[in-house]
Amino acid sequence: MLEAINLSKSYGGHQALIDLNLSVAPGEVFCLLGANGAGKTTTINLFMGFIQPGAGYVMVNNLDITGQSGETRKHLAYIPENLNLYGNLTGLENLQFFAGLGGDKPDKSSAEQLLRSVGLQSDAVQKRVSQYSKGMRQKVGIAIAKAKQADNLLLDEPTSGLDPQASNDFARLLQDMRQNNVAILMATHDLFRAKDSGTHIGIMKAGKLIHSLKSNEITLTELEHLYLETMKSEGHVEVSH
Repeated sequence: MLEAINLSKSYGGHQALIDLNLSVAPGEVFCLLGANGAGKTTTINLFMGFIQPGAGYVMVNNLDITGQSGETRKHLAYIPENLNLYGNLTGLENLQFFAGLGGDKPDKSSAEQLLRSVGLQSDAVQKRVSQYSKGMRQKVGIAIAKAKQADNLLLDEPTSGLDPQASNDFARLLQDMRQNNVAILMATHDLFRAKDSGTHIGIMKAGKLIHSLKSNEITLTELEHLYLETMKSEGHVEVSH
């Protein structure tokens, strides 16, 4: 389970995050929407322990991440917008290497099965990652998360730049992980994907969580209207369908 309690973070005089409260239970997908600078990535970075909170608490499986980031990361998997894999290694080799960092390196047969389970084409398993599309790289990232058996997944703009088919494939993988009781927190600009894949949706603005709602209680049209109205006073709007 992921939980932010009265969480705040500032950089110099800039308040990047203000009194954030949210929780993501096993089997839930919480999608954070908002313009650039709204606080989405700051939230993800706080959960990962990349930065420390100015106030409040970040909890991962009921553990306070402050001073325990090494322990809490055992329960986390992270896929950023641009996943850093080793281009000179194959998808199989990347999976074995990164999974091995967690102390449980899968053998070749198990690794191949994991990659197939996330939809990576058989002929791509032994290809160098430098030849992969972004969608293929994201599939390797999901396979690494599955190999790690992480029960919490953090995603920062994972579908940015993906074509519609790759985005749909990624959404299917998220649903598979959700059915395995993984708690998923995703920062995104994609309203359609948030509505389609999320169980909960939060709209952030200027470091604050302005709206928090269940995705099955709002239509896509209503969500778009709410998002536009929330962003209006900023003088710019970023919407992705």
